[in-house]
Amino acid sequence: MRRQVLLFISVLSLSSVLGQVSYSIPEEMAKGSLVGNIAQDLGLDVKRLKSGKARVYSGESSEYIELNKERGVVLIKERIDREALCGETTPCALHYQIILENPIEFYSVTVEIIDINDNPPAFEKNEINFKISESAVIGAKFVLERAMDLDVGTNGLQNYLLKPSNHFVLKLHNQADGAKNVEMVLQKPLDREKNEHISLVLTAVDGGEPQMSGTMQILITVLDVNDNAPVFTQPIYKGTVIENGPKGTMVTTVSASDADHGSNGRITYSITNTLDDVRHMFEINEESGEVRLIGHIDYEKKRTFQINLRASDDGGLTDSCKVIVDVTDINDNEPSIKIMSQSTVISEDAKPNTIVTIISVQDPDANENGKVHCIMTENIPFLLKSTSSNFYSLVTDSELDRERDSEYNISVTCSDEGVPSLSSSVTLTLQISDVNDNAPVFERSSYEAYIVENNTPGLSVFTVKARDADWNQNARVSYILEDFSVNGVPISSYVSVSADSGVIHAVRSFDYEQIKDFHFRVKAQDGGSPPLSSNVTVKIIIQDQNDNAPQVLYPVQTGGSLVAEMVPRSADVGYLVTKVVAVDVDSGQNAWLSYKLQKATDRALFEVGLQNGEIRTIRQVTDKDAVKQRLTVVVEDNGQPSRSATVNVNVVVADSFPEVLSEFTDFTHDKEYNDNLTFYLVLALAVVSFLFITCLVVIISVKIYRWRQSRILYHSNLPVIPYYPPRYSDTLGTGTLQHVYNYEVCRTTDSRKSDCKFGTVGSQNVLIMDPSSTGTMQRIQSEKSILDQPDSPIEVRIL
Repeated sequence: MRRQVLLFISVLSLSSVLGQVSYSIPEEMAKGSLVGNIAQDLGLDVKRLKSGKARVYSGESSEYIELNKERGVVLIKERIDREALCGETTPCALHYQIILENPIEFYSVTVEIIDINDNPPAFEKNEINFKISESAVIGAKFVLERAMDLDVGTNGLQNYLLKPSNHFVLKLHNQADGAKNVEMVLQKPLDREKNEHISLVLTAVDGGEPQMSGTMQILITVLDVNDNAPVFTQPIYKGTVIENGPKGTMVTTVSASDADHGSNGRITYSITNTLDDVRHMFEINEESGEVRLIGHIDYEKKRTFQINLRASDDGGLTDSCKVIVDVTDINDNEPSIKIMSQSTVISEDAKPNTIVTIISVQDPDANENGKVHCIMTENIPFLLKSTSSNFYSLVTDSELDRERDSEYNISVTCSDEGVPSLSSSVTLTLQISDVNDNAPVFERSSYEAYIVENNTPGLSVFTVKARDADWNQNARVSYILEDFSVNGVPISSYVSVSADSGVIHAVRSFDYEQIKDFHFRVKAQDGGSPPLSSNVTVKIIIQDQNDNAPQVLYPVQTGGSLVAEMVPRSADVGYLVTKVVAVDVDSGQNAWLSYKLQKATDRALFEVGLQNGEIRTIRQVTDKDAVKQRLTVVVEDNGQPSRSATVNVNVVVADSFPEVLSEFTDFTHDKEYNDNLTFYLVLALAVVSFLFITCLVVIISVKIYRWRQSRILYHSNLPVIPYYPPRYSDTLGTGTLQHVYNYEVCRTTDSRKSDCKFGTVGSQNVLIMDPSSTGTMQRIQSEKSILDQPDSPIEVRIL
């Protein structure tokens, strides 16, 4: 077997190699026969054929060959009959494409089918009859039917033989199309009286090896005299017919003449084509010679027809001519679009000029009707490039962004240049796969939230929210609390953030008096690889709650001492007795204080300033007023609900200390009462001591028992924040009261004389008395004194 290989390789602008290889094989090869080693001829590795899923694309034609990817060779898939495939067309070739993917590559394969001598010449009829007048002159010609040989070239029809050759010889006329017209020429006069019937054998032979032949019997009846044969006006007629023309369309009219008269001069026209389909396409009127269309003409199947005509008279004389019919093409075929290889998904980070798909466009029409140009959807990042004749590649034209467009419906429309133009379209759906190219973005540049103090640990404060423009895992956002310290304490001891929802919870209970606000950062991180993140600043503001009652700074309330203010009897209306000083550690309206007089020995004598807490007289002091006056002042804040504190103020109406001393020192003790009191105290001390020792023994026993059994460890995640009451002091004298007074008074219950120490002169007096002291009370400051209950020591500091 002879095999010819022609390899052409060219490099396309799309970075994919398009190669072309041609093979020549004889027809009728057995199934599975080798056509060629495609891998070797194209310089491809067999592994590339496997990984690229190599396949043969044959378009609309039948697949006569197949690709063996294991061996890298092309084999015969179906028996090839050149005559059925191409008919008279030479050369006869099959065109295929080899398609590979990942990356997409394609190669053209042309297989030329070489004719073999597998068809003998054949006549349409086994015999033909002639009626020849005996008066036929030497040299008279009789046209014989041609034999048909489906083979071509040297395997086709080559010669004719006529036997016996006593009266006739053969004369062959070569036509422009390579065919041969056969004429039987009379070389010896006929004599009906000697031989009325003559039988000849016409043999047609081809030039193949081995040579093949076909025969037809010629039966001649010798007639009486008819000495003029019909003659056509021209040997060749030409006509045109439009593709898809209606039946009955006039093609042309032929004409022949006969010099004889009567029946010998009457001419009959007929078509002598035998094996082709002319008789199914055309007909001729036997009398008029009009050639008309009777079949369906398709330019794409056959573009030219040759009609062989014969004119016969009744005397048996004939003449021949031929009609060449050209088919005019019309634009009756729209372009055919085939997707040869397609990627339905492409990554959004694909580089420009990445091949998405390869399209094959075919239009069987001719000339302008077969010229095709393709366009595609506008304003998309793709470009349609012509790679070679009838092939287009769809490539990326710019960068893709899935967040802008996640899917493209690309419409490709191909139109020919016929009039009117025909077109066809195909829509490609292309999904854009996501890459992690977008970091999460918070809905706000910063967050600020409020929480009321004394909150419950675990309380949800608020939610931060970030969105990621990516898709699926790349858009899954997790929230992370960044490491940070507030006053040296990790931020995780204050708040926590839910990784999935972004909800921020308070870890501890906040105290406005200890911390008023703090800030931290929350990071939003997506689930891509590598992950992308962004962060935002969050500020938490603690709101005050009215959780602290006012605290009275003055007068100081102690368990063993008493504060008393002295008012002279000569005091006028509006006399300032003292001032109640209180503070509230809360803030805002929760710290706004008001003062009210709750109880008083004589409400008509004193009043308290609502805002400043000053106790003043509201009328003139008289001698009828009681020496000892007791006032109860309520200090209330403005919170909701409000909180309050109560302070008792003792006021002495007197002009001097000795005047009121007896009111506070006249006290007798009952000896029996003291003895009973001592007994009860000793008894209580004994009972308490016994209970303490008993509890201690029990606790130690339980501890030893539990230690033997197991150890129990207790862990707490919530920090314990000790609360220390605030201290208030004003050492610079800038408080409500502008002076500092210190008094020390010492008294005993056994003596009416006590010792008193007084310091720091001022407009007001503070007296401190200690009933356990002995000695003589001395007056330190004239005209000012204070008396108190004899059984409680008093210590007062006024700011």
